[in-house]
Amino acid sequence: MSSKVSPLHRLGGIVPGLVFAGIAVACGFAVSTHWASVSPLTVSLVLGAIVGNLGLIPHSFDSGLKFASKYILRAGIVLLGFQLSFSEVAHLGSRGFLAVIAVVLITFFGTQYIARLLGVSPGLGLLTATGYSICGVSAISAMTGAIDGDEEDATYAIALVTLFGSISIFVLPVLGHLMNMGDVRFGMWAGSSVHDVAQVIATSTTYSSHSLAPAVIVKLTRVVLLAPLVATYGYRHSRTQKHAEPHEHPHVGSQRLSPLPLFIILFLLTVSIRTTGAISLDALSNIKQIEKMCLGLALVGLGAGVNVKKLARLGARPILLGLSSWILVLVTSVITIRLIPLHL
Repeated sequence: MSSKVSPLHRLGGIVPGLVFAGIAVACGFAVSTHWASVSPLTVSLVLGAIVGNLGLIPHSFDSGLKFASKYILRAGIVLLGFQLSFSEVAHLGSRGFLAVIAVVLITFFGTQYIARLLGVSPGLGLLTATGYSICGVSAISAMTGAIDGDEEDATYAIALVTLFGSISIFVLPVLGHLMNMGDVRFGMWAGSSVHDVAQVIATSTTYSSHSLAPAVIVKLTRVVLLAPLVATYGYRHSRTQKHAEPHEHPHVGSQRLSPLPLFIILFLLTVSIRTTGAISLDALSNIKQIEKMCLGLALVGLGAGVNVKKLARLGARPILLGLSSWILVLVTSVITIRLIPLHL
């Protein structure tokens, strides 16, 4: 008998979680209707986190919530491309691009230096640096595959970006208001300093709906830098191990470097379509509503995945590494984004 799971069975496995996420998103939009200053996406995230940490989400919901936080999130980002055009992206300019590169490089090498000072393993230092400087979990996964990294180091690094990225969602908007940041400037700060794409979306929309577009533009500029960074370290690793005996490193040469993620390519395609002006304003408005619903579903899944008890069990040195790197990227980015013009 075949052990393969049928597509219909897989679909049935994700439905309960998606229904729960849909109810949470509906609540988010209802709250936003009564209090216009409250983003429905923020409410969706908070509801997912609260219900998840109270232990009220059955295990049967897990598959659907993970599906939402990964695949539906990517669909939402692709649709978000219809709200942007390359003329807006071009306003980053050379100074803006250099500012983003500066944040990535300072965070990447600075985090590894901090890891050495704390006596943290080089593997954990490298993976944490990759996650903080580029795009969180996906960057850590790509680097782990490229260097044949240790799974325990990857787990710690993922826990750190999840913890401090989640904290950013609530802390950065407060800091932004204290510093009297404009909506566009704050979006740039969130895009250049927060780890995962979902966390960037949650952070920017918590501050203002007008912060989302600049946040995504800056964030995806960071994501594009993942390919050369991972390729460089993958090449270095293969060069280091090429003279090793096959029985000592049986997986050497078997890993494949991650190309630019498909959802980013599709995002660039939708931006291209929007730039042509071929889509009517009514169609764009409808797409925007679908995009909001997709992002809302994704953020419920993201919130439900934040396990406070599990994160609290991390050791002191990894926590200190995560905290130090978080402060480093926040300070570096808030300084460098002042180089970016405000014409988005």
